[in-house]
Amino acid sequence: MKKVAINGFGRIGRAFFRIAYGKGDLDIVAINDPFISAEQARYLLKYDSVYHRYDSEVEFYEDKDINGNVTDQGIIVSGNKIPILREMDPKDLPWGEMGIDVVIESTGKFLTREKASLHLAGGAKKVLLSAPAKDKDIPQIVYGVNNDAYDKEKDLIISAASCTTNSLAPVAYVLEREFGIVHALMSTVHGYTADQRIVDAPHAKFTRGRTAAANIVPTTTGAATATTKVIPSLAGKM
Repeated sequence: MKKVAINGFGRIGRAFFRIAYGKGDLDIVAINDPFISAEQARYLLKYDSVYHRYDSEVEFYEDKDINGNVTDQGIIVSGNKIPILREMDPKDLPWGEMGIDVVIESTGKFLTREKASLHLAGGAKKVLLSAPAKDKDIPQIVYGVNNDAYDKEKDLIISAASCTTNSLAPVAYVLEREFGIVHALMSTVHGYTADQRIVDAPHAKFTRGRTAAANIVPTTTGAATATTKVIPSLAGKM
């Protein structure tokens, strides 16, 4: 069994948990998120507006000292306790003590080699970024397209690219392989994200400050460029 830890129990972290928990040879043994209580983690995992109710039984536990400070907390899934840590700096996480094989880095904050390596400094063996890497030397892997490029001995940090790249790359890969692509344009229709506003409010990018549920906001995407990193033969064509 591969011991897995999740750093960041937001939208992506919880979705990964739902998919991976109890599946194959993965054993999720820890979660780190300094911004979520065990009770909220339990609630958000169990009830989801998109994926609906989680099938497994989920409870939470929380131990406090005599002053009311939380000393230990976590969730209990199908009888298995999974601690929730609350460290801001990944290098302070006890990944080595816990024997962590892979960290799912799903905060969206540690996307450079320098920052992602903090997990390795904490004792983890490998790191999988759930978002596009900021550094060009971090491999971006889209399964079914270029996963054969993964070197398990050398690649300690890899990126799973973006959701849009994972949608575009498989189609582009087949077209390039079977027919050859001379030039390509792409548009993506994307669900709104936590970066947008639920009601009109200030935002560094003005249009993203408009009510997300009531507006279709034109914006940019890096998916076309990212796809050329996954399929190098498309460089300069998209």
